[in-house]
Amino acid sequence: MDENYQTYLNRVMRLTLPETHRSQAQHLQESPKFQRSAEGWQATPFPGFAVVTPAGKDDQKNVALYDYLHAYQRQLQQQIGADILALVPPDSFHLTLADLIWDSAYRHACETPGFDQRLRDRVASSFRQCEPMANNAPLRFQVLGLMVMTRAIALCLAPTDEDAYDRVIRLRRAIYQNPDVIELGIEQQYYFTPHITLGYFGELEPNLDKAALVQSLDALNQQWIGSSFDFWVYTAEVRKFDDMATYFREPDWATFEF
Repeated sequence: MDENYQTYLNRVMRLTLPETHRSQAQHLQESPKFQRSAEGWQATPFPGFAVVTPAGKDDQKNVALYDYLHAYQRQLQQQIGADILALVPPDSFHLTLADLIWDSAYRHACETPGFDQRLRDRVASSFRQCEPMANNAPLRFQVLGLMVMTRAIALCLAPTDEDAYDRVIRLRRAIYQNPDVIELGIEQQYYFTPHITLGYFGELEPNLDKAALVQSLDALNQQWIGSSFDFWVYTAEVRKFDDMATYFREPDWATFEF
């Protein structure tokens, strides 16, 4: 299911273009991951596991970018409306390296006692398979710009060279092609499309002016043209999430150092 580097680049570079935004805007849907309350947007239960970079304040290598993104989120929400966009808290900022299991599939799997422990142990064995490429050097990613998804808005990223891309793909293969992981019902469902989610779509009125929405997004996207921000991937961690606002781990859970 993996693409070669050039095919991958061609695909992700298109995701930030105005014409792609216009096309995606025709298919927007409200996300069930957040709901409105008297206190504002609240994350709804959506449990699972993923292999991610350190989340939010735990990521000391990307503090400058995350600080900028926190302010940028507010610009997004002001431009397109607080009713339309539910912001994810900065403490949940991360890049997903490999989706594992979530929502109903995870709830079902948890009916088997000890599932969480087995999952963590088997992903740890996948990390050990990758030891020949461990501790070489962090992977440098560049910021491409805004990416509009069906239910969310994110900042799209890309590795700056083929070696960085290949090292991520090798890690993903070690996980998704591990028979012990597959036995747990986990399989690769998506191409690698690195991004940092900024917010999820909330209340979308039937008469939403999508042309104006896209125009606002494209104007905000100009900030990333020629941007000097890099994103550094240096650690892959097994993290559990209860919802899209909370990603956590225990000290003894598996990590992989690039």
